[in-house]
Amino acid sequence: MGGIASVLYGAVVYALFFVTFLYAVAFVGNLPVAPKTIDSGVEGPLIPALLVNTLLLGLFAIQHSVMARPAFKRWWTRFVPQAVERTTYVLLASLALVALFVHWRPILAPVWTVTNPAGVMILQVVFWLGWFLVLLSTFLINHFELFGLRQVWARLRGHTLPEPRFRTPFIYKRVRHPIYLGFLLAFWATPSMTAGHLLFAVATTGYILIGIWLEERDLVDLFGDQYRRYRQQVSMLIPWPGRKVKPEPEIQHPRPAE
Repeated sequence: MGGIASVLYGAVVYALFFVTFLYAVAFVGNLPVAPKTIDSGVEGPLIPALLVNTLLLGLFAIQHSVMARPAFKRWWTRFVPQAVERTTYVLLASLALVALFVHWRPILAPVWTVTNPAGVMILQVVFWLGWFLVLLSTFLINHFELFGLRQVWARLRGHTLPEPRFRTPFIYKRVRHPIYLGFLLAFWATPSMTAGHLLFAVATTGYILIGIWLEERDLVDLFGDQYRRYRQQVSMLIPWPGRKVKPEPEIQHPRPAE
């Protein structure tokens, strides 16, 4: 019964994550299918909007980063079963995003506006390329483990998951953090950048850079010299031509885009 309950819990949380992910695309892109987007709604006083939006971004960053650290996981799994630790992480991350969507306050002062049709088209292509890269990169490592489904399925079957392996599939041979790269493309590529959108883009970029530093420290602890060599051979975010990882035993990131 515990295994069945874990699978149901994992499936419900994954569905919530997927809806939240799709809404995030519409929210950041100001797509008309979303009832509320980053630039929709009535603009209020500037200072309260800055404070609220900064707190919402900080809430997500703290939850997303702290709960991903190995030390927190060791403490957390004293109270939460190991099989649903990842699922619970995904649940709380999704709820933090929902809070951001609901309570976000628009700041509509224009920063830049692109009106040239070719420029608009290029930015829109980059926007969609970014989201595609995020989703593709999760499948290149292990999408269903990243979002907790593999763990609850293994519990139901009475299996133990294997230890993480070092591998560099496809684009991971050119860039160490394609998930983060995809988010940066999606957050910055807009023909109409408002002050509120800029706050979002700057804050998430800062969080991504801090997250990379924390994540790579954990990966060095986990994989040692293998990851140190990988870091020397492959660019962090920009896939410079001529640089790629040399063939060797494989890397699997045991966590999501934090």
